[in-house]
Amino acid sequence: MTRSFPLRRSLVVRLTAVSLLIALGSIAATAWLAVQTTTRAIQQEQGQALSGDATIYTEVLGFAAANHTWSQVGPKLKTLSDQTGRRIVLTTLDRHVLGDSGGAPVTLPVKATASVDPLHVDPVLLPQAGTSGIDPRAVGPFRLPPPEREDLTTLATKVAGCLATVGLPSQVRDSPSGRAQLTGLDPLSARYFASKCGLYELAEPTPTEQAALDSLNEAVNRCLQGQGAEPVKLDLDLEVLGTTDQRPTQGCLDSARREQLTPFVAPPALLFTLGPGGSPLPTFTLSRENLTRILAVTGGVLVLAAAITVLVARRLSRPLRALTEAAKQDRPAPVKSRDEVGYLAAAFNDLTARRERIEEQRKAMVGDIAHELRNPLNVIRGRLEAAEDGHLPFDHALTASLLEETVLLQHIVEDLQDLAAADAGWLRLHPEPVDAAELAGHVAAAHADRAAAAGVTLTVSARGETGFEADPVRVRQVVSNLVTNAVRHTPPGGRVTIHVSSTVDEVVIAVADTGTGIAAEDLPHVFDRFWRAEKSRNRQTGGSGLGLAIVRHLVEAHGGTVAAESEVDTGSTFTVRLPKPDLRGEDAGVRDAQDVQPPGAVAEEGDGGGGGGRAQGRAPAERDHRAAS
Repeated sequence: MTRSFPLRRSLVVRLTAVSLLIALGSIAATAWLAVQTTTRAIQQEQGQALSGDATIYTEVLGFAAANHTWSQVGPKLKTLSDQTGRRIVLTTLDRHVLGDSGGAPVTLPVKATASVDPLHVDPVLLPQAGTSGIDPRAVGPFRLPPPEREDLTTLATKVAGCLATVGLPSQVRDSPSGRAQLTGLDPLSARYFASKCGLYELAEPTPTEQAALDSLNEAVNRCLQGQGAEPVKLDLDLEVLGTTDQRPTQGCLDSARREQLTPFVAPPALLFTLGPGGSPLPTFTLSRENLTRILAVTGGVLVLAAAITVLVARRLSRPLRALTEAAKQDRPAPVKSRDEVGYLAAAFNDLTARRERIEEQRKAMVGDIAHELRNPLNVIRGRLEAAEDGHLPFDHALTASLLEETVLLQHIVEDLQDLAAADAGWLRLHPEPVDAAELAGHVAAAHADRAAAAGVTLTVSARGETGFEADPVRVRQVVSNLVTNAVRHTPPGGRVTIHVSSTVDEVVIAVADTGTGIAAEDLPHVFDRFWRAEKSRNRQTGGSGLGLAIVRHLVEAHGGTVAAESEVDTGSTFTVRLPKPDLRGEDAGVRDAQDVQPPGAVAEEGDGGGGGGRAQGRAPAERDHRAAS
């Protein structure tokens, strides 16, 4: 039965929604781009129209700045009309016609194209007016009469010639007032030759300019006096002498200039620019038809995007549905693509295969555990039943035999408990200073009787400073397991050697034997649980298969490594490398001593046998830790 889930969590719905948002964003971006492009084109077309209007405005404004009436403006308007193809009408502020470029009278638009006033100019329309808003072409009383103009032109030509001889070229040009000025001249360089070439004489005001400047100074100071400010003196450039801050007097200067120039400029007027026939200039609007067309196209694109998105979403979700069905039926999923979904299906198949292998291993381990526990239990039961039936005397030999089997059973359970604690991260260590060479000697002494009984020579070889920080009980358990393993698989007359050495960073403990050895193909499995090279479970040829697995976990808990090298019929060497720095806390992979320990995981030091010192008196049934064969 298919499991239901909220529609909003459906991959198709979410992918469709996201795709629609993307489509909507794309359409909006495209529309914005189209609008911007169209607007730019319209602005360019309007700019060309405004360029003609700007020319008309500038020329008409210049006429107003140079004439005190509009009486002669007609020819000027006619010339501008011929140049721009526009009809130009100029009126007073109350719309009385002052001039018309031609044609029958027309009805003027409600809004004028521009207002023409040389004393109140919009800086946007005429940047040269600056912040004062006064057309610089309005010079009024500063306009020079012909004699003064000629004298200044002669002097400026002379000064330019003098400067040219010292490598300072310049050009002579007339200002709106008719004053000759030098342009293209570096003022810093010219300052050194100002006296020699007569620059100061050229900057002196003429009688006409001086009279106008005195009148302007008087008007500015009257304004400043009314504001309670100190009087000032202006130069010919209309700058305050003796200060660089012009702001305090700027307002009075502007009002005084307008007062002085008003009689010399034309009164304010309204400018109208019309089409060639006198019709208003066309404007750009978006009609209802165009708006409807845009909305229809946009809606069509959205519907098409939605349809395509649904098809793509269904196609993309099909392999996910197949993967879901495979997971429900616990079978491999078909891998039909090389995209992300295909990789997911392959990973799912790998996970399924690993789970099956783990399950097989679990079943095999359960069988191994049952077999290992059944053997000593069968022996104990059989001997007790025989004793109860009177076939065996209940003497010391029987109790010793039962104790041996019980201890063996306890060792198997404790090994399993150690492995379970290591898997759960509960393995407790109690680090303290340890001498690895001394510890190896204790292990050798504990196994001396067993080695002698097996006809094996057991020795210890130590070299270097072997002190470090570790749990002595657990390290002794590691070495004891390896020694037990080596003695069991070394034939009589053989040798087992515990090599202890150290480097700057680690202590190395290697247990080498001259035993039967391990085949190369079996070496990767020697640390697996319940694994033996020899599959028989003979007590004389193999133990429980847990000893080396415990060795690996204990070494890794100390932050170290263990490795095996072996050659058949030559011998084996198990090498343990343990770091020297203090192992305190999680950085070394060791649980703090305060961590909770699984119930029953006692750690009291015993005689150094294979059980890591959990119980004493284990010599009769030494624990079996060999997993290699």
